[in-house]
Amino acid sequence: MSEKSKPARRETYRHFNSIQTRWGDNDVYGHVNNVIYYAFFDTAVNHHLIERGVLDIANSSVIGLVVETRCTFFSSMGFPDTVHVGLRVVHLGNSSVRYEIALFRNDADEASAVGEFVHVYVERATNRPVTIPGPVREVLQSLTA
Repeated sequence: MSEKSKPARRETYRHFNSIQTRWGDNDVYGHVNNVIYYAFFDTAVNHHLIERGVLDIANSSVIGLVVETRCTFFSSMGFPDTVHVGLRVVHLGNSSVRYEIALFRNDADEASAVGEFVHVYVERATNRPVTIPGPVREVLQSLTA
């Protein structure tokens, strides 16, 4: 089994955020539907940027657009689990950032899923790539693996 195919461990992440699953997150098979995992990723990244004061979703002139996502599933989650979302930056470029996001079910030490999420920073008015602004870069650097 390769390292990529093993669940991440909780201690490899610097920042955590908790999200409560909802009744409607479960699918007919009784576990959180795969599309919800991507919503958890998006929520965790944007919550962190907003919380750190570098993203104003209504007024920021430079925003990150999601251009790539992926997810590897290891074990199921379901309602009423609490999802502890581990967040780190695995690549920080000039205009893009690649996050690695791990979803931990309740008190589990191994991730139920690990995803990647890429933002390309653009000028909101033109959707053209720009250099990541200094304050945003500082927040992202604090998450560097």
